[in-house]
Amino acid sequence: MIRFGQFVPGSSCVHTLDPRVKIGWAVALSVVVLQGGSLCCALISVWLLLVVRTSHIPLRLLASALKPARVFLILLFLVHLLLTQGTPIPPFSDWAVTITYEGLRQGTLVCWQFAVLLTTGTLLTMSTTPGELVDGLERWLRPLRIVGIRSHDVALMVSLALRFVPTLLDEMQRVKEAQTSRGASFSSGGPIRRMRAAAALLIPVVLGAFRRGDELATAMEARGYHSGPRTTLHDLRMTSRDYAAAAFAVLILGGITLGDVFFHGL
Repeated sequence: MIRFGQFVPGSSCVHTLDPRVKIGWAVALSVVVLQGGSLCCALISVWLLLVVRTSHIPLRLLASALKPARVFLILLFLVHLLLTQGTPIPPFSDWAVTITYEGLRQGTLVCWQFAVLLTTGTLLTMSTTPGELVDGLERWLRPLRIVGIRSHDVALMVSLALRFVPTLLDEMQRVKEAQTSRGASFSSGGPIRRMRAAAALLIPVVLGAFRRGDELATAMEARGYHSGPRTTLHDLRMTSRDYAAAAFAVLILGGITLGDVFFHGL
């Protein structure tokens, strides 16, 4: 079962936090990670692991949600490893493609940063229901109304995009299994044959995505959905625990940022 983008029911303190706090925490953490170095990534990884343990979300579920991104991370690492100029690593200095220490360091750091970002997004969707996610995004985007952007429509599109990720992955897995049962092979042969077999999945998956999107639009219209101001069943209200969690996150991220700046300044 594809877990990325799916909500995992629970009653932990992370699940019960206001969605605005969790969304703000995820955005701030992403900015700090992308701007920081190796020390910043290490400290945030430790903090993120503590948050995962606090949420009581099994690590195996988190790992299974990140599994589809492993190919992207490997390709990202190879791009930096093979294309970054610098001091050659002795065993590979005479190769047609030079591997450098800088490329190894940069590739490792960038893959680490993206892994932290994916883990943060996965933890956010696993601990927040789709309805809460839409409400939280809508509250954060309300200031955009002054420039004519409807915050609720944008929040709904983001929520639907997150929900369609596991749906599309599940659709691709079903098409792959159907083609395998008819004799197709995705793991044998040379690279060209594998690429052709993978390309054969594209058309059925794209057509399935359009079909599901059309069904979703029809279902929303049948239920009377229309653009414009909306009300919610449960109004979001910040509690003292939410304010404390937000202040604690600001202190942690601020301390990590200052520590990373001081470390690179030495």
